[in-house]
Amino acid sequence: MATKKLVFRVHALGRMFERGISIDDVRHVLAAGESIEDYLADLPYPTRLVLGWSRGRPLHVVAADNSPEEETIVVTVYEPAPDLWTPDFRRRKP
Repeated sequence: MATKKLVFRVHALGRMFERGISIDDVRHVLAAGESIEDYLADLPYPTRLVLGWSRGRPLHVVAADNSPEEETIVVTVYEPAPDLWTPDFRRRKP
């Protein structure tokens, strides 16, 4: 998916700083990654969990599309914990 204008929530920026994740990392994941979960009930916009790889590490980006404003809102970003996710980082472990 080609990214539109990116808007970063304060929470996302704080987590990115803590975790050494750059804006370019997020852009790469959103452009080349795979949506692995959809949260259609989230408000004010449905969100999705995108899995991608950047600089050799897996990243999850939670993002929402505000189509009327042609922007993608980045809610949070993290490196998935291997003990919580399957080896391919696509599904949560039971």
